Parts: sequence; C-alpha cells; structure tokens
Amino acid sequence: MFSKKESKLLREQFWISFGKSFPRKWILHNTKIKGVSLKFHFDVQRAIVAMDIEDLQEEKHTELWDKLYALRGIILSEYLPDIMFEKAYILENNKEITRIYIQKDNVSIHNKQTWEETMIFFKEKMLQMEAFFVEYRDILRV
Repeated sequence: MFSKKESKLLREQFWISFGKSFPRKWILHNTKIKGVSLKFHFDVQRAIVAMDIEDLQEEKHTELWDKLYALRGIILSEYLPDIMFEKAYILENNKEITRIYIQKDNVSIHNKQTWEETMIFFKEKMLQMEAFFVEYRDILRV
C-alpha cells in the first residue's frame, strides 16, 4: 500500500517519464470545441485514452453525442476497433459525463513494470484518437 505522498510521487514520475519518452504536443484540452477534451487516465487498475463530453447544456450535449455516435462505424473500422461508447459514464468523483474510450486493464501507475506498456498504449491509441478527431472535428462542432 502506498501513502498519498508516495502515490503522488509515482504519478509525477510516470507523467514526466511519459513526456520525455514521447515528447509531443497532444491536443487534449485544446480541441477548440467547447465541452470536448481528449484525455489520458492512468490509475491503479487501468489506463484509458478517452474523448470526453461534459459541462454543456443538455441540448448541445445531446447533439454532440448524436454526431459522435453517428460516426461510430468509422471510428470502429478505421481508427480504434475496440473503442467503447458510453453516453452516461460515471467518474470516480460521481460526476456523469459522456465518454468514448479505449481501456487497457491489468496495469497500475503504482507498478513501474507496467509503465512501458502503458506508455506505448497511450501513444498508439491517442495518435489514433487524435487522427479521428482532426478528420471529423468540423462535423462535431455544435
């Protein structure tokens, strides 16, 4: 078991190492579409590359979800065949968002032996997520 301080230090070490191993300016929050962000998430059970929709008025949120879901076949066949779509995804803080994501199980930010495979997963999957997003960004604009 790790203390909060030890856990924080491991997280910092992972992200610094990832940035040095894969120096690239990722799109992440700079999508230029309000309420849409691309994210990396790594905890003690899994790693996730995601596109999140949050903090929008219900009508705009639904419209964006409908557009994204309409592109489902394209993203599955051409970019990320294992991606999952969840209109109501519950975060650890109990906030409900909409998320499309790909997940790698059985990795842990507390286990340095899983860091390399997680970094490779992040790089490969985020490149695909960004490629999809850039190609269809204009369609997704609300």
